[in-house]
Amino acid sequence: MSSIPFYKCSGCGNDFIIIDNREQMVDQTDLSAFVAKVCRRKFSVGADGLILVEDVETADFKWHFFNSDGSRADMCGNGARCVARFAYINGIAGPELSFETDVGMISAQVINDRVKIKMTDPTDFRREYPLKVKSGTLSVSSINTGVPHLVIEKDDIEHADVVGLGREIRFLQEFAPAGTNVNFVCRQKDGSFANRTYERGVEDETLACGTGCVASALVISCKHEAPSPINILTGSGGYLTVHYKKEGQDKFSHIYLEGDARIIYKGKLWEESWQ
Repeated sequence: MSSIPFYKCSGCGNDFIIIDNREQMVDQTDLSAFVAKVCRRKFSVGADGLILVEDVETADFKWHFFNSDGSRADMCGNGARCVARFAYINGIAGPELSFETDVGMISAQVINDRVKIKMTDPTDFRREYPLKVKSGTLSVSSINTGVPHLVIEKDDIEHADVVGLGREIRFLQEFAPAGTNVNFVCRQKDGSFANRTYERGVEDETLACGTGCVASALVISCKHEAPSPINILTGSGGYLTVHYKKEGQDKFSHIYLEGDARIIYKGKLWEESWQ
């Protein structure tokens, strides 16, 4: 029976299957179905997403990133940190590396089990505008940090309806056809911020979302004049650190996301895992 080597990695509780596909081991015929099947928890390996690493002439490697439902995503902050460490451990790249994504080139620095990545500059920033939902009207902000995010500030994040309200907003006509990720952010007593994210493609709350934490941090920096860096507490209990340079009222550059990128295990996918 044929098998495919893989690594299971976790970035602040956001977990991924990573496959070195430079020799095209993965059948490209129906990738979406393959990804959805191996990302099923309890039936297969289970993960929030899957990453294929492939050769490219312009960087150390390129990736193809898939959500757990098999859909493609342009960017994933936690996945980017994990794939950088995977590439370093496997000799694909050195500790200072770059790789090609659908949103452009991402650079990374690997330091033990922590990775710091340089994000692309954000786009489509809209600050504090009204959004109608079934329960009334919310004050929201939105920004694209590689993928679209909506940010809602809450006084009590523990009891926020992340899945119910997040799913409703994700499918609103205002954000069609691509939809949006939805973040709930709250200021903590120690000056940090807590963030919870409903992720499209996973269609549920994840323990952490890197691009979501970046989105919330940038919105927070405008609303509260919070200085860089901003520490974000995620649902896993771990922190992600967002570094940035603010240029004017709503412009940002030199954005970095820093956090853990842990190797959980490596193994082989048997055909039964995707059948």
